[in-house]
Amino acid sequence: MSRVLNDITVLDLTRQFGTALAAAFLGDFGARVIRLDLLPGAPRATPGRWNHEADLIHRNKQSIALDARQPRGRELLAGLVAKADVIITDWQRDELAALGLDYAAASALRPDLVYGRLSGFGPEGPDRDLPAIDELAAARTGAMPMLPQPGQPPVYTGAGAMHATAQLAFGIVLALLYRRRSGAGQAVDVSLFGANMYGSSLDLQAFLAIGAGERLLHPISRLDVSNPMSGSLYAAADGRWVTLTMPDTDRWWPAFADMVGLARDDARFDTHEKRTESGRLELIGELERRFATQPASHWRQQFQQRQLSADIIERFDYPAGDPATRANRYILDLEHPSCGPVRSLGFPVWLSDSPAGLDRLAPCVGQHTEAVLHELLGCSREAIHELSAAGVVA
Repeated sequence: MSRVLNDITVLDLTRQFGTALAAAFLGDFGARVIRLDLLPGAPRATPGRWNHEADLIHRNKQSIALDARQPRGRELLAGLVAKADVIITDWQRDELAALGLDYAAASALRPDLVYGRLSGFGPEGPDRDLPAIDELAAARTGAMPMLPQPGQPPVYTGAGAMHATAQLAFGIVLALLYRRRSGAGQAVDVSLFGANMYGSSLDLQAFLAIGAGERLLHPISRLDVSNPMSGSLYAAADGRWVTLTMPDTDRWWPAFADMVGLARDDARFDTHEKRTESGRLELIGELERRFATQPASHWRQQFQQRQLSADIIERFDYPAGDPATRANRYILDLEHPSCGPVRSLGFPVWLSDSPAGLDRLAPCVGQHTEAVLHELLGCSREAIHELSAAGVVA
């Protein structure tokens, strides 16, 4: 089946989970992704043990292992750059420059190159060369203190790296579209700082609009929400949590009141203003007591039956068993050659006519060295054997 990136060759110079996954996303849609494993010291798989992380972030890739310290290895590396449409990397600038893999050197070898890089704090400014560490970037964005209940330590979610993953793949595809129209390559930078900021874009945009305030600078207790029926959490009888998302209480109140056993015309709560202002605390107390009388499964059934905008906060076992994950290929059932049947995350982007596909699991280090050198650089089998004997490639 033809996929949208079938004619694109990507050179993968990544170490971080999110950047490597961005390269895998390109491979899911047909790109030939060649992962560079540098000798010596390239990581080796543990025999008999499933490397579940590698099979997610390095799926649909080939691996070439070479020693870039040797002159012949540097020549091969330059040849690969000249054949690549895309380089994707999260390496430090000085390391890239030392190997001739920085944007200036790489684009001299391939002028229409699309060069995608994950940075910590962006391509410009005083912190441009700080390492790309998601937790440090998240610490600067202002969201971590807002996530826990008041008095608890800030919470690091790790979600910023996933925002960066999608943004980097998106930026690379945009640059490829621009190249198709103009013939020109360019550099693409996505920073963990910027990605984490967009992870909190609703609150951060509100802060930029209205300035400092208690609501935007300090965490809010779940008992202090302005609307008891929206953005609020209540414990069910089994200790699981109910979440409500019904900001327009006038719309939802009749069915919701019936469900929790409150009279629709209860004088304490019979208008939106009473529910969210004068009667807010009393309504929160009522809902606390009433949700605690039944387990979460009961409330989910009631939400679905009455078509209310509410649900139960689940754990990882829920999506792992949800029929929608198989129907939409969000989770794949695989047959691993060494470990037998396994399950792995699938494809978050759905295309009707040119869908993503899984052509191969993560490669072993150097598994495709011979094929890549022969097919991409035209090296003969004899030359590759000589390079291998000299320790230039593996």
